[in-house]
Amino acid sequence: MKLFLKYLLIGVLSGFISIYFYNYYDKSEIKFNDLNYSNSIPVNYLYSNKNSISTDFTVAAEKTIDAVVHVKNTSISSSNTPSWYRFFYEEENEIPERIGTGSGVIVSPDGYIITNNHVIDGYSEIEITTNNNKSYKASLIGTDPGTDIAVLKINADSMLPYISFGDSDNTKIGEWVLAVGNPFNLNSTVTAGIISAKSRDLNKYDNKNESYIQTDAAVNKGNSGGALVNTNGQLIGINTAISSVTGGFVGYSFAVPSNVARKVFEDLIEYGDVQRGLLGVIGQALDAQFAERFEVDEPEGFYITDLEEGLGADLAGLKPGDIIKSVDGITINKFADLSGYLSTKRPGVQVKLIYKRDGKEMKVSVRLEKINRAVFFYMEVRELTKEQKVDYNTQDGLYISNMNNRRLYQNGIDSGYIILEINGQRVNKLSDVKIYKMGDIESILFLNPAGEKEKIILRY
Repeated sequence: MKLFLKYLLIGVLSGFISIYFYNYYDKSEIKFNDLNYSNSIPVNYLYSNKNSISTDFTVAAEKTIDAVVHVKNTSISSSNTPSWYRFFYEEENEIPERIGTGSGVIVSPDGYIITNNHVIDGYSEIEITTNNNKSYKASLIGTDPGTDIAVLKINADSMLPYISFGDSDNTKIGEWVLAVGNPFNLNSTVTAGIISAKSRDLNKYDNKNESYIQTDAAVNKGNSGGALVNTNGQLIGINTAISSVTGGFVGYSFAVPSNVARKVFEDLIEYGDVQRGLLGVIGQALDAQFAERFEVDEPEGFYITDLEEGLGADLAGLKPGDIIKSVDGITINKFADLSGYLSTKRPGVQVKLIYKRDGKEMKVSVRLEKINRAVFFYMEVRELTKEQKVDYNTQDGLYISNMNNRRLYQNGIDSGYIILEINGQRVNKLSDVKIYKMGDIESILFLNPAGEKEKIILRY
C-alpha cells in the first residue's frame, strides 16, 4: 500500500510540473524573425484553394457537344478524276463516288453551320448528322477559300442547339480550351489543351493571310471544321489544320479565330461574298535580320516600304519607312498580327494606328477601303473603273493589272487586257472569278486595249 501511494504521489507531481512548464513556454514570446536563417532555402510552392484553377470541363462539354455535327461530303467523280482512279474503274465504265468527312458547328438555332472549305470542297451532296443521329441534307450558302471557311444551312423541324461566338482577340496564351469534333468518324469527341500561340502563320511564303490560334488539344483527321471552345463553352475558333510528319496529331493543332470566322459567316449571308478592308500598305514584318537591312532599331512591327496611292494609309499621311506598332491596341509583332486583325474588319471602318517615324511614336486614324483586286489563274485582276469602262467601251469585265500566267503571256495576253467571259459566263465582280478552280477553266474571252476580242481555249 505504501508503494502504491509513493507511485501515485510521483505521478501527480509529474503532472503538475508538466502543466507548469507548458503554460510558461506557451506564453513566452519567441520571435522567429530574430533567428539567423542565412543558410535557409526559400520555399517556392504555395498551396491555396482560393487561387487554384479548375480543370472541370463538364459544363463546357455539355454546352457544346450537341451543337457540333458530322459533315459527309459525297462527290461524283468527273473528267477531273485522277488518272490512277480512272485506270482502275474504266473497264466497267464506272467511276465511284468519293466520300469525305469532317465536322461542323451549328451557330444559330435555325440551322446555319460553319465548317472548313476543304471539308466540302468539290461536293455533289452534303449530309449533316447531328449528335442525336438525325440526318439532314445541307445547302451551301458560300465559301471563302482564303480563310478556309464555308457556311452551310439545314432545315429542321425544331430549334437546334448552337454555340455562341466568343471573342478570340481576348483569348490568352495558356488559357484552357476544348476541341470538339468527329476524328476518324468517332462522333462527339472532346479533347482538352491550352492555347500555345496566337497569330500563327504556317507558311510565310504562300501569300495567304493566315493567323491561326495554336493549341495542344488533340486534333486529328475528321476534326476539321469542328469547334474550339473556351471553358465557358463559347466558340473561339474553327479547328482547321495540324502540323504533323505522320498525318496524325503530334502535339500541334491550329484553328481559324472565331472573330475571323464570324465575319466571314456574316458577310457570306449578307453580301454573298467576303468584304475585306484594305489598309493600303506594302511592306515587311520586322525581325533582327530585316531591321538590320532597313537600318532601323526596331526588331518588331510592320515596316512600310510603299503605299497604294489614294487608299487609307496614303491619305492619312503614312510614308515609306514608317513602322506600324499597333492597330486598335493590338500589338503588331509580325505580319499575321496585322493581317489577322484586319481580316475581322469591313471596308469603311476606321482603325487607330500607332506607328514610329524617325524614332518618334505617332498616332493616326485610317479608313479601310474595299479590297479591289484578286488573284485568278496567276493573274491579278481588278473591277473596272468608270474611266476604264469608257476607254474600253464595255460595261462588263475585269481588268488585268498584273500578268503572271506564262501560258497566257506566250499567247499574247498581258496586263491591260480585260477578261470578259470565263467558260462562256460573263464576269463583272471579283467574286465572279473566285468560284473557278484551276481545272474548271475551259476557255477565257479577252478584250485587248485595241478593242478586239481574243478567245483562248484551255481544254481540247
